[in-house]
Amino acid sequence: MTVTRFCVRTYEQDLGVFPSLAARISLIIFGLFLLGLPVFAGKYIVFVACVCGVSVIGALGLNILTGYTGLISLGHAAFMGIGAYTAAILSSKAGFPFEAALPLAALMAAACGAVVGIPTLRLKGLYLVVTTLAFQFIVEHIIYHWESLTLSDRGITLPSPALLGYKLDTYESFYYVILVFVVAVAMFTKNLAMSRTGRALVAVRDRDIAAEIIGIHLAKYKILAFVVSSFVAGLAGALYAYLVGIIGPDHFTFNQSILYIAMIIVGGMGTVLGSIIGAIFMVLLPEVISAVSGPLASAYPAFSPRIGAIAVVAYGLVIILFLLFEPDGLFGIWIRIKRYWKPWPFTY
Repeated sequence: MTVTRFCVRTYEQDLGVFPSLAARISLIIFGLFLLGLPVFAGKYIVFVACVCGVSVIGALGLNILTGYTGLISLGHAAFMGIGAYTAAILSSKAGFPFEAALPLAALMAAACGAVVGIPTLRLKGLYLVVTTLAFQFIVEHIIYHWESLTLSDRGITLPSPALLGYKLDTYESFYYVILVFVVAVAMFTKNLAMSRTGRALVAVRDRDIAAEIIGIHLAKYKILAFVVSSFVAGLAGALYAYLVGIIGPDHFTFNQSILYIAMIIVGGMGTVLGSIIGAIFMVLLPEVISAVSGPLASAYPAFSPRIGAIAVVAYGLVIILFLLFEPDGLFGIWIRIKRYWKPWPFTY
């Protein structure tokens, strides 16, 4: 008598963050690589890795608002700027320690997000985009002109942070702090997506009228999306301020908001892995362009003045190409590769 054995999966296993053994093994290997990166990498590479980490946190925050809830924001950099300047003012002028300034900066950004989120109860689509764009320009204007608080173009210099008495005065030491926050925010975002709140946010994105009919409180979840997204953005801005040591108005402009939208579009909206991949891709893209354009500029001097314009064109082309040919972003490409190789060589 032949007994056929089936692999039975429970509902809880299907909802697991890392449901397969291969995913867990890959995560462990990648985690070991990240932990050892400052050991074998140079100072500049560690700094770029820190910028990638901050960008991943910021992209995950925008993904909660735009990817999950469907609320498009052109003011994401403004929330990051609020977090950065709050941390800078508290640490440099009020003497707050790193452990206190960081959460307070995120809370300040979340409070502003709640205020900006109120118009979403009556606005959607292009009108909401214009509202968040206006907020971006208002924050930029305040940063430039409230000189007694923000020091305008001179910028604010932050003291070296210290965590539990340990001085974080090198990129290598601060790298691990950023890495911890990246893991925490990614896990929070993933669990949020699988929770009742996350499903409600997705329902609001897909069809808000139907969501309201089945009992989802639109006002509650729209404002909640803005608050959570702004909190994460403020956290990313504060970490960036401590990383670079000095912040000015040029760090949180409208171009940065566009860059973060590009991150979640290129990576894949509505997915945690897509936000991570997209953020890393868009941070490393200018590095690749610089590496390629350097030898070209040496060989062709007439090409040198146009390098900056080429970088801008490259950003635009990447967004357009992904929108036209790969709406699911890099995450969609990754899923297709997995589906192809999973049954290989029996592809039928």
